[in-house]
Amino acid sequence: MTKLFIDRREDKNLILELEKRKLPIQVKQLAIADIIFHGEDYNKNTVSIGIERKTQTDFLNSIIDKRIILQLIELKQNVNSPLLIIEGQENMYRIRNFHPNAIRGMLASIAIDLQIPIIQTKSIADTAAFLETISKRLEKPKKPISLLSKRKPFTLKEQQEYIIESLPGIGPLSSKNLLQKFKSVSNIMNATEKQLQETERIGKLKAKEIRKVIESGYE
Repeated sequence: MTKLFIDRREDKNLILELEKRKLPIQVKQLAIADIIFHGEDYNKNTVSIGIERKTQTDFLNSIIDKRIILQLIELKQNVNSPLLIIEGQENMYRIRNFHPNAIRGMLASIAIDLQIPIIQTKSIADTAAFLETISKRLEKPKKPISLLSKRKPFTLKEQQEYIIESLPGIGPLSSKNLLQKFKSVSNIMNATEKQLQETERIGKLKAKEIRKVIESGYE
């Protein structure tokens, strides 16, 4: 069950909007973040999403006193997934006498240096709608994301090439070379490092990495 905590110092209008949407919110004083979600991933591991919510004006003020960086560093240290919401639809570069590059620099620092996503919402209602979307997403059964792209249809030959291309350092040409030499996927998987190296374009390092992937235990 997803739990949603809202700091009691947050805008009362936001709390009312969330209550209208019948979200199970708990209003309390939070030590970090303005909004915190607690839920589970598809492995039933507990995940926490911490959100720092700022109006455009508050965001600009927090750049001046450097409050935003300290808040986000603390947020990142205490939750699995930190987010920054900047709320408002004015031209942020014209709200006050602020050099545009100072704003761009801060946004870049948050996104790249701290690796915290930045979500822009138009209003309190829009913010509430976004929070509702997060809540619904956490409530859905989760499935692992496939690491392989889906291409259809596959012939048997294409499936074999596809499997071998998934090995480290192996592209389409090397995949074909290996299959032509060893005649089957099974033979490639059972080949020694030395045997793999006898294939064109497969050096010592590639052969070692291939054997490592095949032989290592799954953790």
